Amino acid sequence: MEFFKQVDLDWMGKAKYFFGLSFCLLAAGMASITAHHGLTYGIDFKGGTVVDVRFASTPPLDTIRSGLAQQGIGNSTIVRVSDLTAANKNEVLINLEEKGQGAEALDAGKTAILTALHATLGAGDPGKQDFNASGPDAIADVLTRKDPLALGTSAGDRYQQLAKQLAAYRDKSLAGIVTDLNQLTGAGANASVVAALRDSFYTSTFAIVNVEIVGPKVGSELRRQAVIVTLYALAGMLVYIAFRFEWVYGAAAVLAVFHDVLITLGLFSIFQFEISLTVIAALLTLVGYSMNDTIVIFDRIRENTRLMRREPFKDIVNRSINQTLSRTILTSGLTFLTVLVLFLMGGQVLRAFSFALVVGILVGTYSSFGIAAPLVVAWNNWRGQGATVSSGTAAGTKLRKT
Repeated sequence: MEFFKQVDLDWMGKAKYFFGLSFCLLAAGMASITAHHGLTYGIDFKGGTVVDVRFASTPPLDTIRSGLAQQGIGNSTIVRVSDLTAANKNEVLINLEEKGQGAEALDAGKTAILTALHATLGAGDPGKQDFNASGPDAIADVLTRKDPLALGTSAGDRYQQLAKQLAAYRDKSLAGIVTDLNQLTGAGANASVVAALRDSFYTSTFAIVNVEIVGPKVGSELRRQAVIVTLYALAGMLVYIAFRFEWVYGAAAVLAVFHDVLITLGLFSIFQFEISLTVIAALLTLVGYSMNDTIVIFDRIRENTRLMRREPFKDIVNRSINQTLSRTILTSGLTFLTVLVLFLMGGQVLRAFSFALVVGILVGTYSSFGIAAPLVVAWNNWRGQGATVSSGTAAGTKLRKT
């Protein structure tokens, strides 16, 4: 399937503009990383505590930040969850970087955040439990003791089932937050059940959705392994392309991939996305995707050097890129649309991951014809063998048959 036929664009003639654009993007990214004193690492790499809090209405960020500072944890960061789903639009992520080590330091961080939230936003009635923070067992225990339905000896199983029903209704239908216990009538609770729950529970204006804790030693080890894995992937691809084509092709492809990764990391710093394990997975996906597109162009260059032996090498490269243009638009375009939907609709958990893929596909596709191919042409011109492709050679380099 071809979108374009007989395309005759002079890609190599615009190489200086490609290099200029890449230089600007790299410079902006490096400036942002320097200004922010490095990349922003997620809980996976830096260690600490992340508490996902969902509110019944728009969260008072300034009040929360002030309350955290009063509890001595002003170094924590608050990130508003930007999501298109109604359930997540009032969520915030509170990140606390731990300075100590061990389980006690990490538990202290979690406790400090929860204490600050209750102190700032209100802890409810003394002696009562927060219904939004209570599980089915705690709800069932209260109902069994009070027996509002007068079930007698058969109360245990019946109230356990009712408690699970109420908790599921709270979490699924009410987005995890019950603002008034009378809302539970929608889950089958009658007036006596609601009254029994009101004697033992209060309803807060927020709920803890999730708590993640990672030790600093584990985070440091994960960061080191992520770098090693990425370098191994690049080294393996360099060897493969050098074996299949020539070493200059492998070097150009690896430099282009480095270019893609650095630009992506720079944009992560500019937009203040956190680097997590899922982002590393996206970067490795980007490495493979960009390399695959580059190999397709290099393979077409190899084929055309056998058919256009007396043509200038840059003309061969231009012809090869133009011949693969339809394929590039088809594969990259459809993949880009998929990850764009994932970025817009995938939620906060996948936001950084999908952002890396969106940027990676754009930059990876661009670098195949805008960076990798011009580097090969520049090498051959530097060696004085780019004017024509002589018999038995491919732009001054001997290509091995596969």
